[in-house]
Amino acid sequence: MTSNQHLNTRFHACATCRHFQALKTAGKMKYTCRRLGFETNPGYRFNCWDPKENVKKLIEKEEDKHDRIN
Repeated sequence: MTSNQHLNTRFHACATCRHFQALKTAGKMKYTCRRLGFETNPGYRFNCWDPKENVKKLIEKEEDKHDRIN
């Protein structure tokens, strides 16, 4: 599966990417992309998205269900 294969999925967001990192510092949350080294937001979407393994499984399950219906 390539990182751009599922760009239109409802799961596509930084928070579901394997590069997403959430750190609590001084009582505040800081969200960063470990790959790029920039701050981000959990809901942002970028073309470099590479979903976590559990998200890939959810996407595949959803696609299988969609294929069976059609």
